[in-house]
Amino acid sequence: MAESVSQALLVVDMQNDFLLPSSPVCVAGGMDAVPAVMQAVQFARENGVPVIWVLRAHHHLGVDVEISRKGHFSDGAGVCVYGTPGASLVAGLQADPQEIVIHKQRFSGFMCTELDLVLRRLGVTRVTICGVQTPNCIRATAFDAVALGYAQVEVLSDATASASKAVQAANLYDLRQVGVCTPSLEEWASGIVAQVAAHSAI
Repeated sequence: MAESVSQALLVVDMQNDFLLPSSPVCVAGGMDAVPAVMQAVQFARENGVPVIWVLRAHHHLGVDVEISRKGHFSDGAGVCVYGTPGASLVAGLQADPQEIVIHKQRFSGFMCTELDLVLRRLGVTRVTICGVQTPNCIRATAFDAVALGYAQVEVLSDATASASKAVQAANLYDLRQVGVCTPSLEEWASGIVAQVAAHSAI
């Protein structure tokens, strides 16, 4: 992967345990975002935007999970346990061998991970986020990106999802209040195309 890029696409928690109806932590509207996330990933790859996968991964005993989710490990099943089908990306999404995968144990992709180090080494100043779910991991990751001083932070409004449209709208509103942009997938893609064209004309 080339260094000194200016932006990256973070794909957050698009895993079976968060998307399949049989999971106790399934996000009700999560599957609706899958096609848009797939398009975002494809577009990023085609336009030289690094794709970084930010995924939950827990010890099977749940010793690294939030206290509020400890109960999901009481019967030995757990959620997003390393190496299990539940921790795998949902059908239709797959990390390229050259793409970076960050494993996290908390809502924010930055907390106790190497994500910030990786982004800064790549020269990223613009962080774009897609995935699930908006009030939890998307929001926490976006807030931390703002706090860490990234020049532009974006959450793709239709390539993210919440349990309901009302929850999604409320959280996107809150994100905008702290300076996070919430473009649609089409708006984001059009902006990158225009940026590439402008650079090519120089």
